[in-house]
Amino acid sequence: MTSLSLRHNQERDLAPLAGLLKDEDDMALVNPHARFPFDEGEWKMRWLQEMDDESFYLLDGEGREVGFFALRVGVGPEVRHLTYVFVKEEMRGGTGEELARLAEDAARDLGALSITLKVELDNEAALRLYQKSGYEELSRRGGMATMRRDLER
Repeated sequence: MTSLSLRHNQERDLAPLAGLLKDEDDMALVNPHARFPFDEGEWKMRWLQEMDDESFYLLDGEGREVGFFALRVGVGPEVRHLTYVFVKEEMRGGTGEELARLAEDAARDLGALSITLKVELDNEAALRLYQKSGYEELSRRGGMATMRRDLER
């Protein structure tokens, strides 16, 4: 398994994300409410519009973008909400723990004390991964589990 690293998307460049989300099913996994094909303007205006929203690209060992996630401000700036998580299919199956660790490190660097997320209940692998990583399940509604993990400093 290739070691992953992060690139903070401070420039708010969504062209690499557009390249990752060329398949309608992948787009639906990341954001079922977004239009297909990927529309950079829609994402900037609707999905990552808050100035405090931060996004990151996962890079493989050769520096290629192989994934993406965003950390939106949750209930106050001390909480970050992990969303729009995507990893290229060929990188799946073993990158989850590393991605969770990288997302937690990024949230900590942004001053977060805890991280929240939502995961589909029928995505059993992701649900198990987050439980194994120390996320507490807060609720289940509409086929989704809301989870939280307090971050150690």
